[in-house]
Amino acid sequence: MNRTAEKVLSIIAVILTAIGVIFGFIGMAFINFVRNDPTAMQEIEMELMADPAMTEVEMDAMFAFFNLLGGFIWFIIFAMIIGVVLNIVGIVNIWKNKNAKLAGIMFIIAGVFSGILSLPSILLYIAAILCFTKKPPVEDNIQMDSSYAGDGMRPL
Repeated sequence: MNRTAEKVLSIIAVILTAIGVIFGFIGMAFINFVRNDPTAMQEIEMELMADPAMTEVEMDAMFAFFNLLGGFIWFIIFAMIIGVVLNIVGIVNIWKNKNAKLAGIMFIIAGVFSGILSLPSILLYIAAILCFTKKPPVEDNIQMDSSYAGDGMRPL
């Protein structure tokens, strides 16, 4: 059975998710660089203190939010890596025409881990639907007997 559409959609999704993982690592490297550089942190504090409406409590809350944001970004990166691995497992299953339903399940789970409504996840959902709905053609092996002289009705 030809499963070119599923292969193409899942490969595009793997590439887009891998690009997202790479940008996530770059973003985290930048955040860690700024967080560990005392001069950059001092400049950020000076900019925040220059705002007369900003209080000390609000500044502490903002820095706590940035620390929480860093942990959330790490969570997203690890989820996307899991999504890439599951997507590759699905691609292997569909490439060898092993089990299209298992590949569809892997694509759905990988889509959830890649971001519920991101472009790669939507591509994976479409590939999963194709895996579930495409059926191999059924061969009709009914042979008619030429001596059959029934009531004119033939089997379908």
